[in-house]
Amino acid sequence: MKTLLRLLLKSQHQRNRSGPAQTEKGMTLVELLVGAIMAFLIITPMLGFVVDMLNTDRREQVKSNTEQDIQAAVDFIAQDLSQAIYIYDNNPATTSTATTTATGIPALLAGQFIPPADTTQTPILVFWKRRQIKNAVPVNATLTPKPSNCNPAALPGTAGECNDTYVLSLVAYYQLKDQQNTWCQPSGGICPTRIARYEIRDGVKNPSSSDPANPYYTVDPKEAAAPHEAFNKEFDISKPTEKVTLGTAKFINPEVLVNYIDHGTKPELTGNECRTALGNPTTQTGIKTSFISEDTLKVTDRKNNITSFYACVDTERNVARVTIRGNSLRRLQTDADYDANKSAYFPTATVQVQGLGGLGK
Repeated sequence: MKTLLRLLLKSQHQRNRSGPAQTEKGMTLVELLVGAIMAFLIITPMLGFVVDMLNTDRREQVKSNTEQDIQAAVDFIAQDLSQAIYIYDNNPATTSTATTTATGIPALLAGQFIPPADTTQTPILVFWKRRQIKNAVPVNATLTPKPSNCNPAALPGTAGECNDTYVLSLVAYYQLKDQQNTWCQPSGGICPTRIARYEIRDGVKNPSSSDPANPYYTVDPKEAAAPHEAFNKEFDISKPTEKVTLGTAKFINPEVLVNYIDHGTKPELTGNECRTALGNPTTQTGIKTSFISEDTLKVTDRKNNITSFYACVDTERNVARVTIRGNSLRRLQTDADYDANKSAYFPTATVQVQGLGGLGK
């Protein structure tokens, strides 16, 4: 019996081992198609979400960069303005004996500083300041005959001993409508404007000079010793609207302060913003006191209707309020005109500065 049972089990085991191998079934074409569609429906929204996040992050980055640039420009102008002794407003009544210039630097013409024959540049903020020239005036002309011989490490009473001095300097901030695409990216379309700074200054006067017609260190090779070629040596700060500059084309190249200033057609400034901000300044003619008009206080690019860089100036109190509006979207797209619905991408910074007291003030 045991032998019979053992034989049956052995026979069954051999039958199972000798049977055909079972094959595994693969995915059909329909199953693959359904899987691909499901993957597409899931991945596409996720991909769109990732792309949107990257674009948002990029917009926020350029917005942050523009805000920092605008704030840095405002801070620089504020520091510059703090040394001002006379700030020009937009008063068309201050005419008369102004001189003109050939190119590039502000000239007084009907009370406004304009670059003749150059419609791409608009002066906004123009003022006189005292510029310090360090270690420039020899204490003893015998030991140290000219500024280039000055030595900051010289001991008192020895060769090279010099003092610091101040010279008059004319500073002008322009809004440039530059169409070159070398700095404006992405290229194409209308480039935003830029703010550039011009400066011309007087030279270091020689206290030992016996020639009143030529009081400078004219033979000194030191750059700071001689006045700039555009500086009018007959200028008198007590008469700031006369003989402002010389009619010469030899002006220094502008220093670009900040790029990507909004060029869009934001609605023209209205109301009495400058009068309100400056405390309704007044002027007196004889015994009559009257408020200074908004058009006199506000200096902006009215010709091109660009209000992204403007100044409110009270010349009598030597106070200026400067506003700058940037355009961060222009760093990403060519069609980036001002849009009130996207005002966050057009950051604005404002600063109000009291200059130094000038002569007679």
